Amino acid sequence: MSDENKCDQEEDKTPGLFSWRELVTQDTDASSKFYTDLFGWTADSMDMGGGNRYHMFMVGDRPVAGMVCPPGEKGSVPTNWVNYVTVENIEAALAKAQELGAHVCMPATDVPGKGRFAVITDPQGAGIALWQFV
Repeated sequence: MSDENKCDQEEDKTPGLFSWRELVTQDTDASSKFYTDLFGWTADSMDMGGGNRYHMFMVGDRPVAGMVCPPGEKGSVPTNWVNYVTVENIEAALAKAQELGAHVCMPATDVPGKGRFAVITDPQGAGIALWQFV
């Protein structure tokens, strides 16, 4: 891969930007087929341990989205797209969100070697995830 392509794939860590998107679905096979057929994406899957798999949608060598099946205790989560917005400090962002009327659906959670995330709903009920890079 050329240096130019490597630069194109670096993560933009600017606070306030949408930095990732992830599909949560009970049927990863059907969802994978739909999105690969619709957009021409390829899909790759990796073992996350404990019988869990993480699926990555790709355009060429570039990852464009992830896909997960919610764990058993969260099995009632409806199929939906989660959008992640980068924050500098996840605890400070969660505190400010709560001051502004947000509800914390999932507290700050570590993703080893990658960062931390949390999920909130705004005062009108729209969900969004916060992401802090390591």
